[in-house]
Amino acid sequence: MSNFDGEFERANDPYAIIERNAALIYERAREAIDRNELDRISDAAVVDLMSAAIKLYAAKAAPSKHPFRPLHGEYDEAVTATEVLTAAIELLRALGLGPMELALWSHRKPSDYAYTKYTEERRAHDQFGAREDLEHE
Repeated sequence: MSNFDGEFERANDPYAIIERNAALIYERAREAIDRNELDRISDAAVVDLMSAAIKLYAAKAAPSKHPFRPLHGEYDEAVTATEVLTAAIELLRALGLGPMELALWSHRKPSDYAYTKYTEERRAHDQFGAREDLEHE
């Protein structure tokens, strides 16, 4: 795969649709929230997006992989602490888990990503650099 003016030449790649639409989905979700038009997005669509995002993040950031900051921004300008905790508690409840299980998993050493700003340059590296690294293996 080659990098062409910031876009992939991935016509036959079944996963390219994720790359092409992730930012658009994020933007449209923010618009729906800002305009108070949440009823235009079904609960089922949110479940699909949330499940996919969690599965992808867990697979990519597993200890044997490379953990990275899972949110835009430096702190809470993209997602607030209240939003994170609301989602986190409902995720725990969905699996019948509680604070004890969370405490057992949170013993892992925090990664350096927690102190690194997520910039557009980092986003570009995440999108393009990782693939280029894989091509050279």
